[in-house]
Amino acid sequence: MTEKIISGGTVHKISSDLQKALTSDKAALTKWESLTPLARNEWICWTISIKKAEVRQEHVKRVMSELKEGMRRPCCWIGCIHRADKPISPSVQGLLNKKSRRIF
Repeated sequence: MTEKIISGGTVHKISSDLQKALTSDKAALTKWESLTPLARNEWICWTISIKKAEVRQEHVKRVMSELKEGMRRPCCWIGCIHRADKPISPSVQGLLNKKSRRIF
């Protein structure tokens, strides 16, 4: 059996959990493939940046539902900080600095 290749992003490859979800939903997969590589990258980064498995699964579910609702990028997301083609904006850098100063 051949596995369908699903497009990734500009920096990130699609994760196995997101690929599995997209493979099982033709409508979401069609929307996914209509996105630009940068938009796909944002969804992938938004999903893989989560450390807790149960929260990550919620993000995968949201990707699926929001794609089908017509959203092209994750809402309220600071953006992928892994891109090397542009510098991190000062506002995002401020958020990252603030986050790194938190004591848990």
